[in-house]
Amino acid sequence: MSGAFLAGLVAGYGVAIPVGAIAILILGLSARTSFRVGAAAALAVATADGLYAVVAVLGGAGLAGIIAPVAGPLRVVAAVVLLGLAGHGLWQTWSAHRTQRPPTARDGGGMSTPGRAYAALLGLTLLNPMTVLYFTALVLGRRDTADSGVVPAALFVTGVFLASASWQLVIAGGGTVVGRALTGPQGRLVTGLVSSALIAALAVAALLPG
Repeated sequence: MSGAFLAGLVAGYGVAIPVGAIAILILGLSARTSFRVGAAAALAVATADGLYAVVAVLGGAGLAGIIAPVAGPLRVVAAVVLLGLAGHGLWQTWSAHRTQRPPTARDGGGMSTPGRAYAALLGLTLLNPMTVLYFTALVLGRRDTADSGVVPAALFVTGVFLASASWQLVIAGGGTVVGRALTGPQGRLVTGLVSSALIAALAVAALLPG
């Protein structure tokens, strides 16, 4: 049983630690709003990872064939959403810099409350079909997780959720620290521009083959 839980922890950290668009969104959200909002976004990502782990444990080998035909369209949808977020963030950053107004809760880009942040990040994270394929490959590679019943499967999923949640909360906390350190107009301008550029680049990368 402990082996299944440890496997879930490793799998959760494996999918969470690489810095991508979601991590950048959580970091920027915490910096512009509050830790509560960033933490809600972080838990949304962990929820999505946990749900995909459940699907992988229950679905087994049949998932790859089901997801493969729609992986391309889902990547396009995710890229469009990311480009929209990048554009919205760029517009808000430039508007705030021109008027020299202080940051407000609206700078969260429509995710100014914990509930909105949770819903938005949950939906965005679920658009990534590679996550479920990743967990499926791990489950199929561990017959003790796939074949030993409900308890090992539940331990695996719990490990995934806890690992993902702990890492995303670290990112949210880092965003809060960055936000406090860069509260001046120039700091907000630089971080806003860099965040938007990185999200746009990741959106373009999502459309590239390979």
